[in-house]
Amino acid sequence: MNIQVAVLCDAATDDHGKLNLLGAFDTIYAQSLPAVHPQCAIALRVTFTSGDEGAHQMKLHFVDADGRPIMPSMDIPVEVAMPEDSHFGTRNFIINIQQLKFAAPGLYAIDVTLGSETIASVPLMVRLVQPQVDESEKWKQA
Repeated sequence: MNIQVAVLCDAATDDHGKLNLLGAFDTIYAQSLPAVHPQCAIALRVTFTSGDEGAHQMKLHFVDADGRPIMPSMDIPVEVAMPEDSHFGTRNFIINIQQLKFAAPGLYAIDVTLGSETIASVPLMVRLVQPQVDESEKWKQA
């Protein structure tokens, strides 16, 4: 098995085996906490070989820097069956997430496991930033 792509993005689609990504990112800038990211997707592109055949359980764990979950884990059953004339097979996995909530700034990750093995980890930083004040507004307030 080979992880070709593991990314957090604004949106993703699968078009007959082609993985299309829109807006891959690794940092969310929030002006207040808790921060809520309205919509995003986790996109995975995985290549399997004949040694990977059989039923597997993929899990996504969205965790904070201490490994504590920030949302329930997601289970994805995966059945790998290789046609006789193929040496490998590639599959795309797209998991859409809405209203993702962050209570604090810091480092987060989406850990992807297959069985008991971690096969990918996608880092995410949440940063708290001060709202920018329009310079012309400063003069009006004085």
